Amino acid sequence: MFKLTLSSLAILGLLTLSGCGGIGPPTGPEQHTSQSIDLDKTERVRVELKMPVGEMEVRGGAAKLMEGDFTYNVPSWKPELKYKSSGGVGDLVVETGSGSAKGDAKNRWDLRLNDTVAMDIRVNIGAGEAKLNLGSLNLSSVEMDMGAGTVRLDLRGNPKKDYSVRLRGGVGEATVYLPKSVGVSATATGGIGEVSVTGLRKEGDHYVNEAYATATVRVRVDVKGGVGSIKLISE
Repeated sequence: MFKLTLSSLAILGLLTLSGCGGIGPPTGPEQHTSQSIDLDKTERVRVELKMPVGEMEVRGGAAKLMEGDFTYNVPSWKPELKYKSSGGVGDLVVETGSGSAKGDAKNRWDLRLNDTVAMDIRVNIGAGEAKLNLGSLNLSSVEMDMGAGTVRLDLRGNPKKDYSVRLRGGVGEATVYLPKSVGVSATATGGIGEVSVTGLRKEGDHYVNEAYATATVRVRVDVKGGVGSIKLISE
């Protein structure tokens, strides 16, 4: 199985961000900040999370629309939050600046999202590690693009409506945990590496769970990786 260490991911990510692998500014003192977005009358929110390199954890349980704790030691990686709402639809962007660094660089996000508001979630990470526990959220769609690293996407829960998931990875490992209480249809392809499926059966070019044929709620998943492993787990 293809594996990358966290240190090698950081090196790869920083080289990518610097363009030619040049040495950037030294890291500074570790900084912590907490930010949040209050709930309003918005019924649906498009959430976009953009991190060039680092570690990200996302889960539900927020009393507000979003609550986040951020730790970083490169000044240009200070997170920025943007939120606007119009006509019952909101747009929330959490992003950090790019730029290379030398030394022991650190960039970590711990985000909580509201479980009630309908959400379209899009995640873009250049290199690093992402743990997304989204099963409690009111999901409309999930999209994720990752250059290099490891992804753990946990969708286990009891969704009340259909939604779609699209995951694209360059180099690394992706593990997707699927809900059992609704119908699931999934496709998974890898360029170089292995694809393993647990708890689903093959039907043509895709996999389905036992509930799919009669389910009133369905989740459709499409996972593509470049180099590494893909795991789909329904148990």
